[in-house]
Amino acid sequence: MVKWLLNKQVYATPLSAGGLVKRALVLLLGVVLLYQIWVFLHICWWIKFNPSSSAFMEDRLAIIQEAKPEAELKHQWVDYQKISNHLKRAVIASEDAKFTDHEGVDWEAIQKAYEKNLKKGKIVSGGSTISQQLAKNLFLSSKRTPWRKAQELVITYMLEAMLSKQRIFEIYLNVIEWGNGVFGAQAAARYYYKTNAANLSSNQAARLAAMIPNPRFYDAHRNTRYLAKRTATIQARMEYAEIP
Repeated sequence: MVKWLLNKQVYATPLSAGGLVKRALVLLLGVVLLYQIWVFLHICWWIKFNPSSSAFMEDRLAIIQEAKPEAELKHQWVDYQKISNHLKRAVIASEDAKFTDHEGVDWEAIQKAYEKNLKKGKIVSGGSTISQQLAKNLFLSSKRTPWRKAQELVITYMLEAMLSKQRIFEIYLNVIEWGNGVFGAQAAARYYYKTNAANLSSNQAARLAAMIPNPRFYDAHRNTRYLAKRTATIQARMEYAEIP
């Protein structure tokens, strides 16, 4: 009996290449599914509770601490009602004019951005909505890969399905970068204007909104002609912006 078992073990048929590939794919799909569940549970938690950080904030802190180990981010959560309507209107006018209307992705804006980038021969416009930007900031790295873009869309639709527009916008205003180590509306208001997010004027709000695409650059170059021009353009559009 023992001899038979040993012979069976020795002559057991090894897995074929196709079998190994199939097992690897099953394992990969399992990992991807577990990640989606992990993301989904986080979003469910944020229906009632505020995120204390984001993937992008953690990445930036790690980079800053390489040069200054004791450094900390400037960040303080502030409730939606305590953020100036001027800033809300300015951000929507600047980043996502159709925010209250679309379901997470503005395909028309993406098409326009693609055509603009093609014409310029380089990336000058992204076309990402506020929901897409939030999905990226909360969960994903800054590396541009096809997988990351696909995952961004999945997370975006999860956010839109589970959270109200107001809640999405509240979290967005509290976690986006507004300077080197500066995150969220309250920290930005204190850092640039020595005031609270609730007290930002129309011009101050428009200027902060104009900085969003490249906040670290404008933190170091606050008086550029383009920033002043962009601020004026946003301020002129603010009255038409619909906020949740």
